[in-house]
Amino acid sequence: MHGAVLLDENDEVIRPALIWCDQRTEAQSKELERTIGLDRLIQLTCNPPLTNFTLTKLLWVREHEPKNWQRVRKIMLPKDYVRLRLTGESAIDVADASGTLMLDVAHRTWSSEVLSKTGIDVKLLPKLFESQDICGKLSQAGADATGLRAGTPVVAGAGDQAAGAVGMGITRAGVVSATIGTSGVVFATTDHPSLDPKGRLHTFCHAIPGRWHVMGVTQAAGLSLRWFRDRFGAGPDDGRDPYERMSDEAATAPAGSEGAFWAPYLMGERTPHLDPFARAAFVGLSASHTRAHLIRAVLEGVAYSLKDTFSIFNEIQVPVERIRLGGGGARSPLWQQIQADVYAHEVEILKAEEGAAYGAAILAGVGSGCWRSVDEACDAVVRIAKQVSTNKEASSTMQRGYQTYRRIYPALHSIFAEDQSTSAN
Repeated sequence: MHGAVLLDENDEVIRPALIWCDQRTEAQSKELERTIGLDRLIQLTCNPPLTNFTLTKLLWVREHEPKNWQRVRKIMLPKDYVRLRLTGESAIDVADASGTLMLDVAHRTWSSEVLSKTGIDVKLLPKLFESQDICGKLSQAGADATGLRAGTPVVAGAGDQAAGAVGMGITRAGVVSATIGTSGVVFATTDHPSLDPKGRLHTFCHAIPGRWHVMGVTQAAGLSLRWFRDRFGAGPDDGRDPYERMSDEAATAPAGSEGAFWAPYLMGERTPHLDPFARAAFVGLSASHTRAHLIRAVLEGVAYSLKDTFSIFNEIQVPVERIRLGGGGARSPLWQQIQADVYAHEVEILKAEEGAAYGAAILAGVGSGCWRSVDEACDAVVRIAKQVSTNKEASSTMQRGYQTYRRIYPALHSIFAEDQSTSAN
């Protein structure tokens, strides 16, 4: 999602893509606030200008690499470049296009006002489709490259989060997913564009016609655990998966990690802080803390960061009746339990683990006529493997811990904001 792939008149890549987590575009984000206005931009696109979004990356290239920008004839997202190579068609779905900051999300069309005020020619952008729509067929070149049959229909698809939600059956209001991959996402379906007036959540078109979704994003969710593993190791190698070994080690520490906290801001933060300069920290350490405490603190800190989104859902009255877990955080029994305790809500684990790939297959099935709708498809193929209930005592500890966690970012911000101001001067 959000990555900027720039092509010339021969459909050749001009420069390496600027991907979703690239934070170089803070100045362009601020410029959009000045030229269009924060409130107006949220009205037009349902989202604030963040460094992650594609438009800010286009503006950066135009400003810093004018010779490259002069060669641009097509702009697309990474998965859509793959489609171009498969079919020869320039296309994008409205769900993924929602993350470009150029889509009128409420009306599911490119925003003429945003494009006009930023000087982006709509001719550079792909044609818009609903996620289940067939938008091309496999060309002979695509068939030769893949071994698939020429003429195979290709649907528009979706970004990983919307496709993952389809794969997890998050198609109706009240059913919410919490997915921990490299980033972490809490995702809820809505029947209309639900706006957070403070811009802390993303409001995008869903991969289902006539529906939208709101989601909060933690930049470094699973990345936090991978960072710890890469820097400090996974413990003695007994042949098992390193994350399984780390999870078992963390399970020897009690809920709440005896006062140790992890603020997971390794790559700045989106929800709720919208702060690319936020920095991570272990907080509350004492001489009695062990590796087990620190690993558990990482697992808990990521869950706390996702709970921030649930808190905003409560503010703007997005219903949460069922929570389904996805990604790496759904594979660890300990992380499953931590999430149930932090969210103070039973969580569900699905039989199919690969949510986004599964969702893409479901969308392809709907597009090719296997099912009449995404709802019908999900009702037929999405299955619950188990439920994990909250541990009342541990959950009580985690609710107190969450109140402490919420005080950590303001304290860190007071340090790093001052450092940023000093370096700017």
